[in-house]
Amino acid sequence: MTPTTLTQMAATVLETADAREKTDLSRRFAAQWVASRTGEAAPIAVGTATPPLRPARPAQPDLLDPRDVPRRRPGTPEGRKALLHAVAHIELNAVDLHWDIIARFGHVPMPIGFYDDWVKSADEESKHFQLVTGCLDTMGSFYGDLPAHAGMWRAAEETAEDIMGRLAVVPMVLEARGLDVTPGMIEVFRKATDPAAEQAVAALEVIYAEEVHHVAYGSKWFHFLCGRHDIDPKDEFHRLVQTYFHGPLKPPFNEEKRAEAGLPPDFYWPLSETGSVT
Repeated sequence: MTPTTLTQMAATVLETADAREKTDLSRRFAAQWVASRTGEAAPIAVGTATPPLRPARPAQPDLLDPRDVPRRRPGTPEGRKALLHAVAHIELNAVDLHWDIIARFGHVPMPIGFYDDWVKSADEESKHFQLVTGCLDTMGSFYGDLPAHAGMWRAAEETAEDIMGRLAVVPMVLEARGLDVTPGMIEVFRKATDPAAEQAVAALEVIYAEEVHHVAYGSKWFHFLCGRHDIDPKDEFHRLVQTYFHGPLKPPFNEEKRAEAGLPPDFYWPLSETGSVT
C-alpha cells in the first residue's frame, strides 16, 4: 500500500530492511514532503501510524554487544575502515530515529515546523550514510563488512512513550556526542594517505556541519514542550537523562558547537563523570 500521510511514510522507511533502499526511500519521501509544503505538490497530512518497535535491518552486519565489537587502531587502514563502518552504522540508525519520532509521536499536537525539522534531519542522515558508504566502496569495503554495535536502538525503545525523553536522549545527548568526537575523526583521515582519506574528510565535514542543526532541533522542541508544560528545561533535562541514559556523559565536550546548537554547559557538565546534579 502506498503511504499517503507523513507518519505512514515514516513507518514505511522503518519497515524497509535494505540499507540502500531505506535511505533512497527516506530521501524520496523527504522530497515529497518538502514539495507538499512549498505548494509544488498536493498537501500531505501528518496523520498517525503504528511503527515497529524496532526498525527492519539488513542481514548484515552482525550486531554484537558493545563489549564484543573488535577494537582497531584508527592509525591503520583497517582501523580507518572500521571507523567509517561505525559511522555508517550510526547514520543508518539516525535515519530510523528521525523517522521514528515522526511516526511514533504523530498523535502529540505539535507545530508543523516540528515535522519539517525531523524530515530534514532524516534526509540529511540518509545523505550522510550514502556519503560514508561511498568512502567504504573506495576502500574496497561495504556496510555489513564488519560487525556493529547492537545497542544503538536501546534509547529509542526506552523512550517509545515519552517524546520529551526521546528529545533529551537522542539529539541532546547521543547526537551531541557526535559534535564532540567528529573533529578527532576528521584529523585521523587528514593524516592518512590512502585513496579514501580525502573523500572521508569531505564526508565527515558535511556530517559535522549538519549534525549541529539536528542537536539544535532537539533543543528547540524540548524547550518548546517544557514551555507548554511550564517545566524548568534544565531540571527536566537532568531528570530525563538520569532516567533513560545509562552512565555519565563523557568529556571533553565541544562547548562551542554545543552552544551553537542551544546546549549550555549547565545542561551537560553536571551529568558528566566529574560533575553531579545538585
